[in-house]
Amino acid sequence: MGASVGRLVGAGFVAALGLTAVLGTSGVSIAQTPLGIDKAVLFDAESTTNISTEEVRNALENGSPLVFDVRPFREYAISHIPGAISVAPKPGTSREEYMSDIAEIGRLVAEDKTAPMILYCAGPHCGKSKRVAADLVEAGYANVSRYQLGIPVWRALGGVTEIEVEGVQHVAEKDQTAVFIDARDPEQFERESLPGAQNIPRSRVDPGTFDPEFRAWTHPGGKEVKAAKADGRLPMEDHNTRIIVFGDSGEAAREVAEALARNAFHNISFCNANYAALKAALP
Repeated sequence: MGASVGRLVGAGFVAALGLTAVLGTSGVSIAQTPLGIDKAVLFDAESTTNISTEEVRNALENGSPLVFDVRPFREYAISHIPGAISVAPKPGTSREEYMSDIAEIGRLVAEDKTAPMILYCAGPHCGKSKRVAADLVEAGYANVSRYQLGIPVWRALGGVTEIEVEGVQHVAEKDQTAVFIDARDPEQFERESLPGAQNIPRSRVDPGTFDPEFRAWTHPGGKEVKAAKADGRLPMEDHNTRIIVFGDSGEAAREVAEALARNAFHNISFCNANYAALKAALP
């Protein structure tokens, strides 16, 4: 294979192929032990550790390390990894070289230089998390990791994102192709909903069953999602269409969003605000 294998190197490269790598003096040997794409890591020459999608999921489930989104707030508001924390911009930062303020990160970790933290941004070709990580390391923080795969890979691997009310306002104004999904029961939907919204009730959605052997979901969404794909409620000719799910609760909206993500729709966000709050915020 040689030394110049690009930025996806060694175990991270073959993990993306679902294989195990053993690094040796003669190069990389590949054993037929499936790892799963969610364990893939993007390596580079930076001093901070790059971590996998699976490690980010574990951190969010356990509440540690803290996960920081170092993109501008509007980008965060439109879609962010659920549970991630937005960081204010560094004073004097420019649009093209955006930087988050490590002073705010310091306050959020109570100035603990050993506090574990994860940074992410807009993916492999985005430099924001690298710049912030470099600032943190220079300031003496010793436990900084980056999810450099970022939002694009999070979505590609079936992860949904969360959208803030401010993000919904922006999308409603700027993106006329976006599809809004109302997860409330049909009786509520028929009484009122957001203009142009489609109804996929949480009460009719079966999340499906995860098969650990094949690492896949069986019948995600059940008959209701299958029907929505057939009758035009879902954009079957463009799976990259922005889809926003809302309902009586963020939990219900997320469950429907996750069922849709398991049906290959990969630009899905759920709103944690309930319908009443969302309706009051929109014109």
